[in-house]
Amino acid sequence: MLTPHKLGLHNLLKFLSPVLRPVLNIPTKRRLENAVNIADLRLCAEKRLPRMIFGYLDTGSDDEISLRRNKDAYTQYDMHFKVLAGLSPPLDLSTKLFGSKVDIPFFASPSAGNRMFHHEGELAVAEVSKTNNSVYCLSTVSTTSFEQISQVLDHQHPKVFQVYVWKNVDLIKELLGRAKKQGFSSMALTVDGAWYGNRERDIRNGFTIPPAYTMSQIGQALRAPAWSWDFLSNPAIRYALIREDLPAENISNFVNSLLNPSFSWKDAEWLCKEWGDEGPRIIKGICRPEDAIKALNCGFSHIWVSNHGGRQLDTSPATIDVLPAIRKAVGPNVEIIVDGGIQRGTDIAKALALGADGVAIGKPYLYGLSAGGRQGVDKAFQILRRELDRAMGLLGVGTIEELKVEGSSLIRRRPMSGRDSMGARYSKAGLVS
Repeated sequence: MLTPHKLGLHNLLKFLSPVLRPVLNIPTKRRLENAVNIADLRLCAEKRLPRMIFGYLDTGSDDEISLRRNKDAYTQYDMHFKVLAGLSPPLDLSTKLFGSKVDIPFFASPSAGNRMFHHEGELAVAEVSKTNNSVYCLSTVSTTSFEQISQVLDHQHPKVFQVYVWKNVDLIKELLGRAKKQGFSSMALTVDGAWYGNRERDIRNGFTIPPAYTMSQIGQALRAPAWSWDFLSNPAIRYALIREDLPAENISNFVNSLLNPSFSWKDAEWLCKEWGDEGPRIIKGICRPEDAIKALNCGFSHIWVSNHGGRQLDTSPATIDVLPAIRKAVGPNVEIIVDGGIQRGTDIAKALALGADGVAIGKPYLYGLSAGGRQGVDKAFQILRRELDRAMGLLGVGTIEELKVEGSSLIRRRPMSGRDSMGARYSKAGLVS
């Protein structure tokens, strides 16, 4: 199929971008400036993106029950605050993750194809990670290369390479070698994505990357002029780590063609040995205490509690609900990361209090990226950083370590109320249109 990129249209349009891009982004810039929380950023993203792209970002699997559970479960935990703690802002939010000192206990989770949301893509996220001195994670299905990321983040910056077990073992070895060479000191194996989840919004919206240029997609693009201009005036989106010479195709088809759905604990053990003593070996996608124990015996050093953001097996439990049992199973000395449903700084505080050492965010920073590139990602980080600082101050704890030590006395679960999910995470939240 002859497409605008094959015709080289982007090579002509890029000269008009300095004039047209600021004009097309006037509404999106105004919305971004007025956003005060992550729910606002979600609406900013929805207004800027074509329906199929926003649907891919926002969706869960099947009936999206786990997607909602991840969020709603946090409302079942009450914060039993202490008073007269003698604290003044800003508090010390620093901690240690993957062997490195970081300024904040949360970081951007690895996500496929960042350039489909905004042309600045993974580089925008890397720049914000540098500004905040936070962990950076690069997905195997990235649209930016190791080498490009290394131009933003030096070898000393904590960087994690997220990997799948592909059918092609030589490809895995090649990627691990390139990651080590570019200063990625930690490796995270994603184990909950061996089978691709049933994401029905993608099917309904006719999601494909690159676009199939159907009448429906063209109509969506016309209603999203800022995104469409960025897409047409920049180079074609490609999976930069795997085959840079091939344009990106439908993510589900691409991943399914390369992924080995039958990989087992034996394969995971091989991967740990292949990574060696380069740095932390993380297993991402743990939901059961016995699997966490098995992972440690297999050679992993870190546990990442995740259900893939509710995008894989629907009705899987909320990650915050299984976190305490996993912490109890592995003991106090194993570093645990948790993701899923994080929308507020209070959510981050609860996760740390209930057993996590670090918190990974996905949708919040991707909403920001979609809404405004680097500025949007930075806004997402600043919102959560400010909210976490306030939450800790109101709880009466001055450091991350204090929050973790006193967590069980500060955060307690109660039965859910029908009013719990009626917060800003589901509302218009006063966003200016």
